[in-house]
Amino acid sequence: MRFFSPMFNGLVRSFSMRRGKNPGNSDDGREAAETMAKEAKKNDMILRSSGFVNVDGSNNLASVFSRRGRKGVNQDCAIVWEEFGCQEDMLFCGIFDGHGPWGHFVAKKVRESMPSSLLCNWQETLARVSLDPDMDLESDEKHQRFHIWKHSYIKTCAAVDHVLEQHRKIDSFYSGTTALTIVRQGDIIYVANIGDSRAVLATNSDYGTLVPIQLTVDFKPNLPQEAERIIQCKGRIFCLDDEPGVPRVWLPNEESPGLAMSRAFGDYCIKDYGLISVPDVTQRHITNKDQFIVLATDGVWDVVSNEEAIQIVSSTPDKAKAAKCLVEFAARAWKKKRKGIATDDISAICLFFLSSPFSQHEVSLVTALK
Repeated sequence: MRFFSPMFNGLVRSFSMRRGKNPGNSDDGREAAETMAKEAKKNDMILRSSGFVNVDGSNNLASVFSRRGRKGVNQDCAIVWEEFGCQEDMLFCGIFDGHGPWGHFVAKKVRESMPSSLLCNWQETLARVSLDPDMDLESDEKHQRFHIWKHSYIKTCAAVDHVLEQHRKIDSFYSGTTALTIVRQGDIIYVANIGDSRAVLATNSDYGTLVPIQLTVDFKPNLPQEAERIIQCKGRIFCLDDEPGVPRVWLPNEESPGLAMSRAFGDYCIKDYGLISVPDVTQRHITNKDQFIVLATDGVWDVVSNEEAIQIVSSTPDKAKAAKCLVEFAARAWKKKRKGIATDDISAICLFFLSSPFSQHEVSLVTALK
């Protein structure tokens, strides 16, 4: 990347100065990441509620909306962070779907800790690589950048899950959350997925029609690679009699917890029986054919197809309200397709790739779209 913020350059220098002394110490990186998060929040660069965010000069516009279902408190939450890490060409967004008695607390805790932890790990990894005399970042920049992000994501998710397990005020033994996040860095997006939320890219085909490209795998227990791991770890997979199409993960000798996904933060009751919190990390180059990405929880995808989702979003005149239109369409679809079943929490982020800045001169942050 050609531009680094002064704060990041200072972090690189700090690594260089203490090289060989205590390279495993991440206090400097953690403090820098936390400072960046505070500055971003103060400058309205972070959105954590329904609304939209677009920064003057940015190539992104993010629309966010979440609707509580009929199962109790809304356990979904989301975040959008413009100029992630004080980098003008970077954006972070994520959507989290909690489950279990403490699911809403788990989801919000992961939303709170994951961005700063990822930023810290990315900066530390990049700093170390830049100081390695045997590493040539210029020779294969795209390849190196992907592996830096992948390493950073894997390290971050392991750390977040470990800290969550030790948390004294959040009982995540029988509760957890999914996590679907994206980092946009220039014309590259890095996608990391844990659970069964989904990211779908809307792109123009060679014939000029808008088509969906699914960027993530829905990590359900019956996927062959997931089922193999769970069974090897002595976990069980089966559907309830009243849910014949919903495979769930169970303990070896108990009818619990019955998770409908194979990867999640938390849920320590079944972490020894095949459930993991390892992210699937991929990358994609964004071209002028690509219009937007939809990130949504399974409350959307259980009743809305990929094709329907991109058509709803693309046909919404006001991009800032695109997520709300999609969520409300999904809520109506639940009533038609899932009669007698309590509506799930439904949440979505619509991230638009703008060829020119949104038609406003200042940061726009609206949170009154409900």
